[in-house]
Amino acid sequence: MKWLSKRADRQLAAYQRELIETHFAEVENMYRQIRGWRHDYRNHIQVMKAYAAAGNLKAIRDYLDQLDVDLTTVDTVIKTGNAMTDAILNSKISLARSRGIPVRADAQIPVALRISELDLCVVIGNLFDNAIEASLRLPPEKRLIRIYMDMKGTQLYISFTNFTAEKKLAKHGGRFFSTKGEGHGFGLLRMDSVVERLGGYLSRNSEDGAFTTEILLPQECSSSPKTNNSSPD
Repeated sequence: MKWLSKRADRQLAAYQRELIETHFAEVENMYRQIRGWRHDYRNHIQVMKAYAAAGNLKAIRDYLDQLDVDLTTVDTVIKTGNAMTDAILNSKISLARSRGIPVRADAQIPVALRISELDLCVVIGNLFDNAIEASLRLPPEKRLIRIYMDMKGTQLYISFTNFTAEKKLAKHGGRFFSTKGEGHGFGLLRMDSVVERLGGYLSRNSEDGAFTTEILLPQECSSSPKTNNSSPD
């Protein structure tokens, strides 16, 4: 059975590379937009100066309205205090909104995290990708993703909630599985393995048409890991 284990390891490694490359592309695109807006900043100032010299206040107001809309598309909407978390969340929020999925996020990380950037990318990236994938099966007016991140004592608390087409998702063998089809469950397995390796806590719950994943990750030397399907205290 060793060859099955090696095959799974190769598939997980391939998925991990794909995940990192995807996040890099999303973040790079976001910052490319920001650099482009900054590059055009001087030109925008010159245009408004010309309107001001002509005494055309209406043109200035209209131009400022256009700039406000344009800036909203590239502004960093989440500032948690952790650079990698900001990069992942903002790129995914931008992706979700481009697909017509509203996102409500409350995320604060006032301390330096001990979790590696790679592990953080795997956990948050998978949570967000699964929420987006589930939301796209709903009509636009029913789509919503809620995110909450903060420290609970010495542990990083992460909560993702999204609405689903089903009132309550079914479990198989005590676990929820990806609905993306064969070959797409490695993200969940990878995320679970990261939480377990870090001695964390993971809970998944499906109730009243909403699916919630809660994770606690110790940020100092810790105890034995646990993973179950009940809510943390």
